[in-house]
Amino acid sequence: MIKITSSPNCGNSPKMELIKQFTIAFAGSEVGFIIDSVTDQIVWTSIGKKKIKGKENFAEEVKKMQGEKAMELALDQILSHGKQGAANGTLKMQNGKRYAFSDFYVFQDAKGTKIKSITSYVIEI
Repeated sequence: MIKITSSPNCGNSPKMELIKQFTIAFAGSEVGFIIDSVTDQIVWTSIGKKKIKGKENFAEEVKKMQGEKAMELALDQILSHGKQGAANGTLKMQNGKRYAFSDFYVFQDAKGTKIKSITSYVIEI
């Protein structure tokens, strides 16, 4: 089970709540929730690594990550405005590695029901 800590203002709007749950799902390798939360035309850019286009390719990449299990997730900030949102925090993995991340989201619409693109910055700390 993942230990989750988040700032008190994380999740006080529907888009912020989706970002929070999406980040928790990534940490917990909840593939179904992750895939259901994105559009068919999803574009995921992992800065310095790769760019993935389309839901099928995205799903394959997410499934590859299932072996990497997080023990702790600290969500420091979640922001949203219009069709955009962002989250940052840290992850501690079962193998002892720690990562800092910032994810920037563009939603399909201002209601924030589906994620259209993600830009991820991840560094080992």
